[in-house]
Amino acid sequence: MNLQYTSVTPLAYFESLVESDLHFPLLEAAASLAQDEEPGLDVQQVLADCDNLLARLQRRFKSGAEPIAKLSILNQFFYTELGFCVNANNYYAFENSLLSEVLRTRRGIPISLAVIWLELAQAAGLDAQGVSFPGHFLVKITLPEGLVVLDPLTGESLGLDTLSERLAPFRSHLGEHGDSETPLGLFLQACPPRDVLARMLRNLKEIFSSQSDGPRLLAISERLVRLLPQAHTERRDRGLTLIGLGQIERARQDLQHYLHAVPHAADAQDIGHRLAALNT
Repeated sequence: MNLQYTSVTPLAYFESLVESDLHFPLLEAAASLAQDEEPGLDVQQVLADCDNLLARLQRRFKSGAEPIAKLSILNQFFYTELGFCVNANNYYAFENSLLSEVLRTRRGIPISLAVIWLELAQAAGLDAQGVSFPGHFLVKITLPEGLVVLDPLTGESLGLDTLSERLAPFRSHLGEHGDSETPLGLFLQACPPRDVLARMLRNLKEIFSSQSDGPRLLAISERLVRLLPQAHTERRDRGLTLIGLGQIERARQDLQHYLHAVPHAADAQDIGHRLAALNT
């Protein structure tokens, strides 16, 4: 009897991870992004590496340790002992969003460091969540003593004055759209895991778009379309990328989908012209 084996593509694997919001595996899905660069990457080994860090961390906790003590020990372990910090020398390198690289180099950007930190914090029993703050991803922890907001680059606790200062430049922009008086607390809402992953992917999308790297940009767009099936602008953007790569039929399908889904979009006329050009 001949046995046939079929390998699961990185994209199919990713799609299987993100199909449901129930028990969304943020760490595993985020780790899988590196498979676009290294298809043979063992994602389970990345998870095992995090498990090893967790085991080391848990040995530092005393029996019955209070949450505030656990937080202090976690930050000492993560930032001082392990040395996780910002990749200041190459902040916009795409590798800063690949968890396998972040774990290897101990260098990253706020959101990639936050994903690893959150995995350790939540496994340690802390009520920790990500915060999709404008411009700089944050984390927050609910303690019996109150809410603590941290900068995932340093573990620094951020007070209301500091948060307001960081938000000020974005309030100026929001003022153009009538939202400049939005209470600070609304910017500190917990970010669902799916949205965390979307922000990671959009960071990569911006990097590859600025570099005019069509193949890498398409790989990110493929993931975004599967992660956010109702985000029709992602279908539009994939279609535009496909045009540049000469995949005209797939591009036509994406642009047609976009115009059908949001016929009154501000850019509908422009996209209609692009679509008409494909049909000539």
